[in-house]
Amino acid sequence: MSNPAASQITTLLGELRSGKDEARDALVTLVYPELRRIAGKYLRQERDDHTLRPTGVVHEVYIRLFGAEQTSWQNRAHFFAAVAREMRHLLVDYARARNAKKRVDGHVRISLSDVHQAAGARGEDLVALDEALSRLEQIDPRVSRVVELRFFTGLSERETAEALKISISTLKRDWNFAKAWLFDQLQS
Repeated sequence: MSNPAASQITTLLGELRSGKDEARDALVTLVYPELRRIAGKYLRQERDDHTLRPTGVVHEVYIRLFGAEQTSWQNRAHFFAAVAREMRHLLVDYARARNAKKRVDGHVRISLSDVHQAAGARGEDLVALDEALSRLEQIDPRVSRVVELRFFTGLSERETAEALKISISTLKRDWNFAKAWLFDQLQS
């Protein structure tokens, strides 16, 4: 998204924090195409018979974000970090539910030749990736957020660095560390 949209999102988030309910509708209208693009990009890499659709993913993320408790996002980066986390949880919950139906012996073997293939992760791989990310979050929360923002929302290096308020070089180090660490974890 361009900078004018980023500042407009931040303005709407401020209005939302101030209690202006109409700001929520304006925010959703503004970010909906981007959220749908992100969901579509991810789902295109899923298996052909996947029953989730981009619109459904976006609507479920919306319900999760604006549901029971009021959240006070500070800016576009903070908002998209929340979107990344909710999209991750939604997709993993869906994969777990589907895998529970398929699992016969209670054990699933994961084999990934490269962490980059995780972008096309299916069912069991997505669950394993989520579990590995949870472990990574215990070791280094920022590195875990880098993966969430890059993988689950498809933010660019620049956007991710801005969201986390780190330099591009720090982001690249974190991303390289995350890929190597996840590769090692997913090979076990």
